[in-house]
Amino acid sequence: MEKIPVGILGATGMVGQWFVRLLADHPWFEITALAASARSAGKTYAEATTWVIPGEPPEAVREMTVERCEPPLPCRLVFSALPGAEAGPIEEEFAAAGYVVSSNARSHRYDPDVPLLIPEVNPDHLGLIQVQRRRRRWPGFIVTCANCSTAQLVLALEPLRRAFGLKAISVVTMQALSGAGYPGVPGLSILDNVIPYIPGEEEKVEREPNKIWGVLRGDDIAEAKLAISAHCHRVATRDGHLEAVSVALEREATREELIGVLEDFRSLPQKLGLPSAPARPIVVRKEPDRPQPRLDREEGGGMSVVVGRVRECPVLDWKLEILGHNTVRGAAGGAILNAELLLAQGFLS
Repeated sequence: MEKIPVGILGATGMVGQWFVRLLADHPWFEITALAASARSAGKTYAEATTWVIPGEPPEAVREMTVERCEPPLPCRLVFSALPGAEAGPIEEEFAAAGYVVSSNARSHRYDPDVPLLIPEVNPDHLGLIQVQRRRRRWPGFIVTCANCSTAQLVLALEPLRRAFGLKAISVVTMQALSGAGYPGVPGLSILDNVIPYIPGEEEKVEREPNKIWGVLRGDDIAEAKLAISAHCHRVATRDGHLEAVSVALEREATREELIGVLEDFRSLPQKLGLPSAPARPIVVRKEPDRPQPRLDREEGGGMSVVVGRVRECPVLDWKLEILGHNTVRGAAGGAILNAELLLAQGFLS
């Protein structure tokens, strides 16, 4: 198939670099535009970028000229790695100009006509796209991916929700430094330390799952009503968020049944064979001390969520550990998977 030209907004930042890396040899998409702030515009990508993720910048983009984050750009689809404080109006400008926007930013996650998408969980929410276009009277549209901690939590719990129902969730996150971007948390603040506060993070984790697990009824999402309690911490790990989770189920289950539905879980991206979809979206580890960020974050190319330590909880019903690669599945990779689903479902034609 002829590759679809794509652009990256916020291409010089950490998440933007992950977009560049993951899209460099993509079978469906080709990078034809890189955009960033005014101080980077006009420079080559190599000149404008301080590369901070593993590997080297792909040769194909080194000499590309960085553009401003404004239409027109020579592409049909843009991936947004813009900071949340800046992304809102820029993404709207692109959608109004006819572009498809696959966003990693928080700006439009709670808009009632914007899909907050995890392709394995709520692909039917793409039905909001026509609502969005009609209400806003623009030819393009915006689709967002979830917060990094939310994405792995919801994906890991989706098979339990389907099989047994969920009543309540308690989650304690231990979030990697890369989640704060670059240069991120000062070394003297995190060295020999754990920071028990990430601005806005607990609110996202408590709010976003109820929209994702909501039901599309007509032009709106009827949100779920799950009780969710989150405690979020920044820890001295480079990549990979670890979550200690307890859940209350609507129906009784055995440990063997829980592990069985987790291991057997496959969904629409796997059925469609989307390029970024891992063969096993959830990987279960049986060892008593796994998952661990350094050992398990690259599972499925960083797109799988790893679950371990499934055991009974004396307060709720069950507890488990959930690990995800926050800058791959929880950021750039998640937005790319969203775009692959859009293409497979005919929204990029």
